Amino acid sequence: MNKKIKASAAIVAALALSLGAFAATSASAATKTYTLAYQGPLSGGEASTGTDEQNGVKYAIKVWEAANPGIKINLVSVDDEGDPAVASKVAPGVGANKKIIGLVGPAYSGATIASLPYYKAGNLTVISPSATRVSLTDPKSPTVKSDYGRPIFHRVVATDDKQGPALAKFATKGIASAKVFVFDDQSSYAVPLRGYVEAAIKKISTASLVGTGDSVINTTTDYSPTIAKIKTSGANVVIYTGYYSAAAIFIKQLRDSGSTAVFAGGDGVFNQEFAKLAGKSGEGALLTGVAGLADVDATIEADFKAKIGVSSGVYAVESIDAANIFLSGIKNGKTTRAAMNKWVKAYNFKGIAGATIKFNQHGDISEGGFAGFLVTGGKLVNKGPVA
Repeated sequence: MNKKIKASAAIVAALALSLGAFAATSASAATKTYTLAYQGPLSGGEASTGTDEQNGVKYAIKVWEAANPGIKINLVSVDDEGDPAVASKVAPGVGANKKIIGLVGPAYSGATIASLPYYKAGNLTVISPSATRVSLTDPKSPTVKSDYGRPIFHRVVATDDKQGPALAKFATKGIASAKVFVFDDQSSYAVPLRGYVEAAIKKISTASLVGTGDSVINTTTDYSPTIAKIKTSGANVVIYTGYYSAAAIFIKQLRDSGSTAVFAGGDGVFNQEFAKLAGKSGEGALLTGVAGLADVDATIEADFKAKIGVSSGVYAVESIDAANIFLSGIKNGKTTRAAMNKWVKAYNFKGIAGATIKFNQHGDISEGGFAGFLVTGGKLVNKGPVA
């Protein structure tokens, strides 16, 4: 090869490299990136719930990005451990991070209350898949100043004034003379839910309250005082309104004591991890929760497992719906916090379960309820709607 040919080859090679670099730069410039966040317990005793919900958000993003190749979604994971004290430490940074234009969560009611001041200050719209405390959307609540989430709080799940009666009904169904003992874990979610359960029990002709007002902090490891009260009361139904990690400890100790009382719990106990941790002691437990993705659409569930690598968990449907609301806003050019807030308030479309999602002026949806689940064979089996 002569010198001229060598020189020409070098020029062509250099040009190719230059064009390649230009193409890569252009492609990068053409891709727009927007940031959303998920907040919930991603570590600690309640991490299973947060992981399940965040997986739902990740799935929604994967599906959406495939349909919108020019846009990339950056997801910020906000771990509040389901603890208000932790939430109050992580929320200020999230509220101040203006890149985040929407947040799915917080998962738990107490963490939501702790986070709200910072998200209100930053006008960051949030859509919770699972925070059910009534006061979050009740302007008449006695705790309205700290709890009420308007104008930034929304949720795609029904509230505890519906869940309480559903849980009371489900726990006592088929029992001719139900003697009910109810207790909570002192959390912002559990205490008011216990109140709704107790009020509903009083309206059931075949049931009576034999134990009420008992509270045991969720960090306890010894439930013997409560179990002694249950035995003294003669209860044949025990309803717990706390969370699954503590419930698993309690039910083991209850069964070890020889009690055969029916055990029931709300959606805080509603988690496959409860069945796993409780083992054989958890068999027969009655829980209220929401329909899973597999219940809604087996095809979507199969796609979920293929894309995420695991089966969907609790509140997958609600987490996907919440993420899709934000994603649809981005697709429609709502890429600032103010624009996104207006989009969410006006949202009126079908969720993946077929129900219409439309928020009222306080952030609640008009459709939605709870199903009853039986723990059998180590699994949570959907027994149909109870509210």
